[in-house]
Amino acid sequence: MTTFVLVHGSYQGGWTWQRVATRLRSAGHTVYASTMDGCAERRNELRPGIDTSTYVAEVADLLFYEDMHDVVLVGTSSGGMVVCGAAERMRDRVAHLVLVDALALFNGECTRDIVRRATAIPPGLAYAPTREDAEKGLFADLDPTTRAWVLDRYTPHPAGCSEIPVKLTDFWDQSWKATVIWCRQAPNPGEAHQRRAAARLGARWLELDTGHYPMLSMPEELTQMLIDA
Repeated sequence: MTTFVLVHGSYQGGWTWQRVATRLRSAGHTVYASTMDGCAERRNELRPGIDTSTYVAEVADLLFYEDMHDVVLVGTSSGGMVVCGAAERMRDRVAHLVLVDALALFNGECTRDIVRRATAIPPGLAYAPTREDAEKGLFADLDPTTRAWVLDRYTPHPAGCSEIPVKLTDFWDQSWKATVIWCRQAPNPGEAHQRRAAARLGARWLELDTGHYPMLSMPEELTQMLIDA
C-alpha cells in the first residue's frame, strides 16, 4: 500500500481532500491531508512571515517526524509550489510527485507571474474573495450542494504565499517520477504553465474535464489517477 501526502491550495484546508482521502483510505492506503499554518481550522495561527517556504518546512517536517518513505506527494493549485520545495528538501523520502492543476514555479517566480487577477491583492496578512465573488467565480463550476459546503469552509490565504518568490535550489535539475494533471475547464494556472512543468519534469500528462477543484467535482476519477500513478 502507498503513503499519500495531499497538500491543499489557496483558500482551502485539509478538508478539501476529504472525498479523495476517504476513497484512498478505503482502498487501504495511508493518507495525510494536513491544513497549512494560518488556514481553515488553523486560521487563528495566522501571523507575519508565512509564505511558501514556511509551508515547505511544514511538509518536510511531517515527512521526517512521521518517518515516511516512498511517499506520493500531491499538490493542487498553490500547493504545487509547496510539494516542489518539500520534495527538494526530502528527496530520499519521495517516490512520486503529482501536480493537480497546480502551480509549479521556477526559482524566483511568484504566483502573480503566472496567475492573472482582475484586481490586486489588498494589503494585509491574508486575503480571500468575498463570499459572493467566490460563489460566482472560484467555485462557480461546483454543484450547488458542494459549492455551499465549500463556501462555509473557505478562508483567507496568507498573502506571502502569493507575493513572495519561490525559493528552489536544484529541484528542476533533479530527476523525478512525476505526473501532471490538467483540468481543462480551469483558466488558472492554465495549460501552458502545466505543460511547461510536465516538459521540464518529463512527467506523465493526464487531463480531467472539470474545473480547478477536481478533488471536489471528480473525486472518484482523481482518486483512481492517484492510485495508478
